[in-house]
Amino acid sequence: MLERRPLLLRLAALPLLACGSAKAATASFSAFLDGVAAEARRSGVSEITLRQALSGVQPNDKVLELDRRQPEFTLTWEGYRDGRLSVQRIDRGRQLFQEHQALLDAIWQRFQVSPRIIMAVWGLETNYGGFTGNFNVIEALATLAWDGRRSEFFRKELLAALRILEARDVTPERMRGSYAGAMGNPQFMPTSFERLAVDFDGDGHRDIWGSHADALASIANYLARSGWREDERWGREVMLPAGFDPGLSGRANRKPLQEWLRLGVRAVDGTELAPFDMDASILLPGGAGGQAFMVYQNFNVIRRYNPSDYYALVIGMLSDRLA
Repeated sequence: MLERRPLLLRLAALPLLACGSAKAATASFSAFLDGVAAEARRSGVSEITLRQALSGVQPNDKVLELDRRQPEFTLTWEGYRDGRLSVQRIDRGRQLFQEHQALLDAIWQRFQVSPRIIMAVWGLETNYGGFTGNFNVIEALATLAWDGRRSEFFRKELLAALRILEARDVTPERMRGSYAGAMGNPQFMPTSFERLAVDFDGDGHRDIWGSHADALASIANYLARSGWREDERWGREVMLPAGFDPGLSGRANRKPLQEWLRLGVRAVDGTELAPFDMDASILLPGGAGGQAFMVYQNFNVIRRYNPSDYYALVIGMLSDRLA
């Protein structure tokens, strides 16, 4: 019995240690929120907004779990492409394209961004609004800002989210999004919302959650402000000449289109491409011997939305299928 007593004492103390740890974490989070609230007040956020937004907010274990278990990106190009260019996504996009044709035309008149690109971004980001995320954005951002892995980034987004609530664009209850704080149909982070969200339906609110007009116009504004050129394509699939040097591929290796044509690059059906006065790059997302793409400046604009070649290629391919 004498030998067991120290072990029993240690085991009995474990709940107390866990309780102490939980209390310390709660105190730490509470102090963190106090600091955020003080900073938000200095930027003009009112007490009533802070009470509504921060009341009951706690560290969200699910947010931390999702943030920490992000897998290393290992999908092949073919796996990524085929998983997103499904028949269902294409058919649904074509249906919605027709339903929103008048709205898309009006958005095009204002922003000069192709409706099919807008629809493709909407389709890939949230499956045309089918899944926009169901996390409390304030709680998710507060959790990630407090956690410390990327605290500066998420604190900035949290403060922006509080300013959005102060502007009455959305209520705290409706401010839902991904575990990382991406919001609404376009999956805008709060700082992107502040800069680029649009009240296209004119009701006084920039509602990217419930207004198709606001959501789609906001996507268009994002791309327009990123440098979209409406008189150019995003890119196209091409056929490379025999013996093409894979070392010439990559976004960084830009050449005049006419130079690529002289090297023997053709349209995917083997026909000659028009020798427009523009620069282009060759991408081999699946490696040498796989699909080849010639991409133009608008491809880089799409990457401003998501800095992934796979993403931008699928957006372009989906837009072509929705046209």
